[in-house]
Amino acid sequence: MDWDEFAGWSKEIADWGARYHKTLRSRPVRAQTKPGEIAVQLPKSPPNHPEEMATILQDFDAIIMPGMTHWQHPRFFAYFPANATPPSMLAEQLVNTVAAQCMLWQTSPAATEVEAVMVDWLRQALGLPDGISGVIQDSASSATLSAVLTMRERATGFTGNRTGLSGRGQLRVYCSDQVHTSIDRACWVAGIGQDNLVKIPGTGPLFGMDAAHLDAAIREDLAAGHTPAGIIAITGGTGVGGTDDLAPILEVARAYDLYTHLDAAWAGAAMICPEFRDRFWRGVEGFDSIVFNPHKWLGAQFDCSVQFLRNPTFQRNTLKIEPEYLKTSGHKVTNYSEWTIPLGRRFRALKLWFLIRSYGLEGLQARIRNHVTWAEELAEQIRALDGFEIATEPMLSLFSFRCPGDDATQQRLVDAINDDGRVYLTQGAFEGRKIIRVQVGQFDTAREDVMMVRTVVEEVWQAVK
Repeated sequence: MDWDEFAGWSKEIADWGARYHKTLRSRPVRAQTKPGEIAVQLPKSPPNHPEEMATILQDFDAIIMPGMTHWQHPRFFAYFPANATPPSMLAEQLVNTVAAQCMLWQTSPAATEVEAVMVDWLRQALGLPDGISGVIQDSASSATLSAVLTMRERATGFTGNRTGLSGRGQLRVYCSDQVHTSIDRACWVAGIGQDNLVKIPGTGPLFGMDAAHLDAAIREDLAAGHTPAGIIAITGGTGVGGTDDLAPILEVARAYDLYTHLDAAWAGAAMICPEFRDRFWRGVEGFDSIVFNPHKWLGAQFDCSVQFLRNPTFQRNTLKIEPEYLKTSGHKVTNYSEWTIPLGRRFRALKLWFLIRSYGLEGLQARIRNHVTWAEELAEQIRALDGFEIATEPMLSLFSFRCPGDDATQQRLVDAINDDGRVYLTQGAFEGRKIIRVQVGQFDTAREDVMMVRTVVEEVWQAVK
């Protein structure tokens, strides 16, 4: 393919993309294919000779698209969103075209310097204080792993990377039982181990961990000869939106000189709205590490996760490795590859620059406020259905419900809803019971899309009960 052909096909794909997004409401949200149905249509071996792009794109439409779940569908209410706004997509096209590997300042100065400014724009938008810096990661999982590795190194005097953990006893990390499984995985990968991730039961209206219980667990571990390494708190847990009361947890952390990380991957975006901060964000400025995902609720195309750091020296001392060929001579600069686990880095900051400039904070705030309001309204409509209950009340735009019947009935209903295709929900578990989750957050969803959930739930329930 030459560059004139590239330009022509790029326009063709852009036109296809516009048609796709304009017609999303007419498509079933979740892929309706059966396991193996896509793979069987693909050749067993790679082609020996070139094929025409027209043929490849025809096959894309015929084979690939029927097997795609439409994450940009306005009636996607499952998991958390992975939004992709048009300005963000355009920025990604430019990034893909320039195709820079932005691991060091010198390998693309603009990428490094725009990243620093975008992180600071978001710091201001979230109400975080001056002096906090940060880095763009691929996902919250990577940010959390970076924080857990930093906890490990700090607890071992920054010798664990060099000498390993053998003979050091048990390092302990503490969190709520509402945390995402990425916390568990981080402890696996960091060599701390699942058994040394101490989960404190969530209590109260927001299902947060109790600070007194946390303090008691740390004292018990110290008495047993273990080494507390850090505390991980959450704002807006994946299951039901579990949220810790941050200030008391920080008091415990300070009492034992423990490193702290806050997972606000989904709900952190809502903190661009000042009215939510007092309830969900109070004390946030004291955390050593904070992560939120602009690629969820804020509208930046996946992947784009921002990790704020109160003092980046700890994480750099944990992750920095500098062979001669990566050294930068001359002026002092920031090399973000020293702040993250991967050496290679994409120019993720460009889509934030396009996104924030295109919508402004007021435009982004309006969408989040609408989603919260519509989720609360929908919860009341489902509560009014005969025999239905709200299992967990709305936490921002996330809530869960149950229909009449046992756990098998909940699964039968959610499966039937998703087979219907008009909306997409997921099941979950809370306090030993199966629940059905609803999360409003797709960037272009409208009130009528959200209220359709109630219509679909009621109609499908009549058919399956």
